[in-house]
Amino acid sequence: MALNSYRIVFVRHGETNYNAENRLQGQRDIPLNGKGREQAKAVGRTLGRALADEMARLDAAGEFYASPLTRTRETMELARAAMGLAPQRYQLSPILMELSFGEWEGLTWAETAAHDPAGARAREKDKWRFVPPGGESYGMLVERVRPWLEARAADCLIVSHGGVARAFCHILAGLDPAKAEHAAIWQGRALIFEHGGYSWLG
Repeated sequence: MALNSYRIVFVRHGETNYNAENRLQGQRDIPLNGKGREQAKAVGRTLGRALADEMARLDAAGEFYASPLTRTRETMELARAAMGLAPQRYQLSPILMELSFGEWEGLTWAETAAHDPAGARAREKDKWRFVPPGGESYGMLVERVRPWLEARAADCLIVSHGGVARAFCHILAGLDPAKAEHAAIWQGRALIFEHGGYSWLG
């Protein structure tokens, strides 16, 4: 099915302590904090009110997907419960895991600049193509998730990560890399990809 022929409801996981500390999280398995759990419930309530019929249809079709990391699974289960759906009825896909920051994971941006000043400068010059030591570039992330999107055959809801959402903005909405890499991806809100564009719900 063509990339723009289906609709994706995308939810970024709620806040973690790493997010609050501006720490590079990547593929580290960090749980939600209290604010993140409330954000997950809030987005579930919003979806349950605004898209109740669609959520019921996607649930019946088994079209809920999440990254396997704890923060995305917690977000999915809290959001589904807030919609009145069985919390654990969804599928996991490692393809939907966050961009890897490799050796930089666990560091704040300030610590990264102190630890690897040349790498930090290189990333600022070309964030889309820069590969952190042992990690991935946004370009590599796009190539990781594109086949999964191309294999889609139906509408779905996804709980994943900010980097994945930016890759989707490029693949599904045609956003230029220079804009996609800086796109604000909010926690506690849903992002709708359809018809070659995207919009925020709530």
